Amino acid sequence: MSFDRHHFYGFVSHVLTQHQLWSPAAVNLVLGTCAQESHFGEYRRQLGGGPARGVYQEEPATFAWLRRKYGRRFPLIADRSFGEIEHDDYLATLHARLRYLVVPEPLPDPNDVEALGRYWKQHYNTEAGKGTVDEFVRNYRQFVEPEGVIA
Repeated sequence: MSFDRHHFYGFVSHVLTQHQLWSPAAVNLVLGTCAQESHFGEYRRQLGGGPARGVYQEEPATFAWLRRKYGRRFPLIADRSFGEIEHDDYLATLHARLRYLVVPEPLPDPNDVEALGRYWKQHYNTEAGKGTVDEFVRNYRQFVEPEGVIA
């Protein structure tokens, strides 16, 4: 079952605010990532038996890399294990935002869903991933709108 969009918007905003990572673009990008990766929380394990876990479908190598990179700055993630991300949505949300924090390119316009999708594809799903910008846009419109932040 997918998240209630209003509730999850508030939750994501809270997590990002707690860590001084909130912006309209950050919230919309994280919400869109959840919509694309797990149909807004419907899937917590990668379909087909792959290694990704949690509502953002993070893989073990990415989890370990972010923990090494940001463990000192964000002590909450320093001693956490990959298995926790499957059911700890706070940890998963923080990790999803940190995955975008490493990107030197500025976040896209929060109201441009296609730009959010292109950013997700380039920096989260990557060229190796099966997802498409068109899928991201469809899933964003289905699961996130109208709760997305309007800047």
